[in-house]
Amino acid sequence: MPAPHPHLRSSEVFLRLKISTPPTRHRPCTQPRSRPASRSRAMPDPKLHIPAHPYAWPHDGDLASSTALVIIDMQNEVCTSTGYLAHQGYPIFPMRAPIPHIARLLSLWRSKGWPVYHTREGHRADLSDCTPRELFRSRRNPSGLGIGDAGPMGRLLIRGEAGHDIIPELYPWFGEPVIDKPGRSAFANTDFELLLRIRGVTKLVIVGVTTDVCVHTTMRDADDRGIECLLVREACAAAVEELGQAALDMVACEGGIFGAVAGIEDVMSVLREGGDEVAEVGGL
Repeated sequence: MPAPHPHLRSSEVFLRLKISTPPTRHRPCTQPRSRPASRSRAMPDPKLHIPAHPYAWPHDGDLASSTALVIIDMQNEVCTSTGYLAHQGYPIFPMRAPIPHIARLLSLWRSKGWPVYHTREGHRADLSDCTPRELFRSRRNPSGLGIGDAGPMGRLLIRGEAGHDIIPELYPWFGEPVIDKPGRSAFANTDFELLLRIRGVTKLVIVGVTTDVCVHTTMRDADDRGIECLLVREACAAAVEELGQAALDMVACEGGIFGAVAGIEDVMSVLREGGDEVAEVGGL
């Protein structure tokens, strides 16, 4: 800016400065337009609950996105009259009773494209994964035969033998993982937990045999890993009925300490029809 003329008065200097300074132009402040309220209908509640004891399952209603079906040990060794369990002196009829219920549930589950896992209990041919105590225990029965001994379907509870395989009625489809386990739990010394984590599974519907041993052990181990479990009553079985019932009772104690127990018809109904209402909680 040039220096003011020495003969100009201060008021004239101010006036000239004011006239020569261009006015500042301010843009008006504009607010973004708010979108009009949607007139579409509200979406239905996607939550699904299965009537179960002691609470409607799952607790958060997120059934479809994170749930898998696991079928425990439905093998020839357990479900036929010439298998390992028969050599242990137990009746086979209770082991076969769940088959039609599991088959119905499996068919519906597959139709939805939800994940299915199968387990088989058995050992390596050289018995390097079988402890001496387990081998000793398995032969304490009227037949005197146990793990690794010759049977009508090959060596008892040995991987690769006909007896070790899953029964034809429930045979895995291509792409359904089979978990080979050397003990009772599907989690112990297997990659089951890794498979579930990769698939994003946080809930299990558990069926199979036996309720009081492999089914219950798997359920307990799942619970310790933060996986919510549902045991389907008619789709499980125990060699000794009283032990099976005791296992069901233990699941539901303390508000559902290991999960919940549901009837097969309630499970099938919710899976077929869906819905967003929490049904009445049933008893055992």
